[in-house]
Amino acid sequence: MRNIGFIGCGKMGQAMIEGIVKSGAVTVEQIMFSTSGQHTLTAIENKLHIKGSLDNREIARFADFLFLAVKPDIHESVIKEIKDYIKEDAVIITIAAGITTQAVEQAFGKTVKVVRTMPNTPSLVREGLTAVSVNTAVSEIDLDEIFSLLNSFGKTEMIKEQLMDAVPAISGSSPAYVYMFIEALADGAVRDGIPREQAYRMAAQAVLGAAKMVLETNLHPGVLKDAVCTPGGSTIEAVAALEENNFRAAVLNAMKACTGKSKALSQE
Repeated sequence: MRNIGFIGCGKMGQAMIEGIVKSGAVTVEQIMFSTSGQHTLTAIENKLHIKGSLDNREIARFADFLFLAVKPDIHESVIKEIKDYIKEDAVIITIAAGITTQAVEQAFGKTVKVVRTMPNTPSLVREGLTAVSVNTAVSEIDLDEIFSLLNSFGKTEMIKEQLMDAVPAISGSSPAYVYMFIEALADGAVRDGIPREQAYRMAAQAVLGAAKMVLETNLHPGVLKDAVCTPGGSTIEAVAALEENNFRAAVLNAMKACTGKSKALSQE
């Protein structure tokens, strides 16, 4: 694996770096990051035992795979800062919503290898899902290394770029919805007398187990739901109550809002 650099090291960047480091995909000497503050720099260096810098250009000179782990609105300024310092064969990898491969190429003012990704925070525990699209400059060899890297902290899905604005709603942002669901399950359990910490563990394990059932059985989620619903039982009463309160409609509306925001970011 070639050298990896992260420009920016917020929550998502840290989750990805931790996943990569924990997986053993690279040595600590093969990965560097930059951040804008000395306090954050020192904290991450001490936590992950990798080298950091306050100079984005240093990371650009170092990296063969260069992650732009910054907010969407500062990509252009960051690229302007580093464009004359990247390696000739560097692969530029974005992780922010709304940043197209074409926009990255235009900002660099030349043909560069661009990989557009949308990861999620479960990358921290090596259970992430990263959607990937690439421009035509990325080679098969590059792609193999990129997938090896991204698979070190989860799973990957190759997506047509015109569909990338829909990805945050289904995987990038959806952990937030799931955390809300787990919290709500735990609140209900606490109301019925189960201790809070126990309630969180039970709710989280139920969600984890249900997800594994979908992935490992390849059965339709509706079939798995039906298997839990005994005729005249308590589960079907709960399902009916969820339907009466527009559970699925609420999720669909949330996803529509998320996708709308992603599309708006792409057009800015």
